[in-house]
Amino acid sequence: MPPWMPQFITSMIVILVVLHMCLGAAAYLILLERKVCAWAQDRIGPNRVGPMGLLQPLADGVKLFFKEEFMPRGVDRVLFIMAPALTVIPAMIGFVVIPWGGFLELGDGQTVAIMGADINIGVVYLIAAASLGVYGVGLGGWASNNKYSFLGGLRASAQMISYEIPMGLALLCVVLTAGTLLPQEIVRQQLDGTWFLIQQPIAAIVFYVCLLAESGRAPFDLAEAEQELIGGWHTEYSSMKWALFFMGEYIHVVVGSAFFATLFLGGWSLNPLTGWDLPQTGGILLMLLQFGIVLGKVFLLVFLTMMVRWTLPRFRFDQLMRLAWEGLIPLSLLILLMTSLFVYLGWTGWLWAGSLGCLALVWLILPFMPGQTSANHKIELIGSRFSPPTDQGRR
Repeated sequence: MPPWMPQFITSMIVILVVLHMCLGAAAYLILLERKVCAWAQDRIGPNRVGPMGLLQPLADGVKLFFKEEFMPRGVDRVLFIMAPALTVIPAMIGFVVIPWGGFLELGDGQTVAIMGADINIGVVYLIAAASLGVYGVGLGGWASNNKYSFLGGLRASAQMISYEIPMGLALLCVVLTAGTLLPQEIVRQQLDGTWFLIQQPIAAIVFYVCLLAESGRAPFDLAEAEQELIGGWHTEYSSMKWALFFMGEYIHVVVGSAFFATLFLGGWSLNPLTGWDLPQTGGILLMLLQFGIVLGKVFLLVFLTMMVRWTLPRFRFDQLMRLAWEGLIPLSLLILLMTSLFVYLGWTGWLWAGSLGCLALVWLILPFMPGQTSANHKIELIGSRFSPPTDQGRR
């Protein structure tokens, strides 16, 4: 057997297992989202189709599959059909560089990595694959021949481009700290030391916020705001084309959560501080345990994403862009500068103190920064509780 064959077979098995897991998760995460929404609003949620409503995703899938396929007049047929695929395919190819486990021992000192592709630019590949999703959204909005869809596509494109900048800067903080682009090596350094969530808490928060924005999740779902854009870039879509957009969104959330767990939560690590932890190399039972731990962290992050949706109100578009360009980008640049200085001086064990120092610096200089008049002032309405009538108003 050629020396590359065991790794090739392992990679194919991991790709098939994780791909089908993501496809099934996309269906049942919709059920979980509806349940979480019901719990947050003190309702019951889907409970009619199957025991405890567990067959509801199958019923929804059958309904969408047999739903009428509608194509409006004047659309660009080729791009209109391609857009859903261009949305879901980038989401489905990003997971191959996620380390779902360590190295499986095969005997004779040979090991194989439990991941789809153990490439030395894994982190860059994942960011590049995720950024391709903007093409499907933009083309879907433009090809629909609908002004609301077009505005939704423009919003989504501007949002994704804007939030990729602070996401990349937060990612650079981790790369500088670890000194590598290999996901397996990033996990190993957290196994031997401290989770990067503790060392780089501000970078982790910035990365998670950008993850929500890149996935189009609330409170960053301005591209499909029902109150003003009907349905945004997928207004004219129906049947399985419409379902593919949402499948891509949920797969993005799953892969992004796995990426966050790799970068900041130590992958399959159980100890966030220095001390005992699971080894990186072992037998099949250890690999299954590591795989289960990563899936548990992914589930918790997905659940947090759903709770954020049903807890926080949606931003206005000007607030969303201001948060990126006046908030996250300067903050991530400051964190990156601090990380570069600390790594150069060899103070990597004190990065958490540097992050707190950056917060203190922002708090000190923020009152002296130029600003603009807030657009959130209340409009006076005579007779309302915010503007009670006066004697002059009565006259």
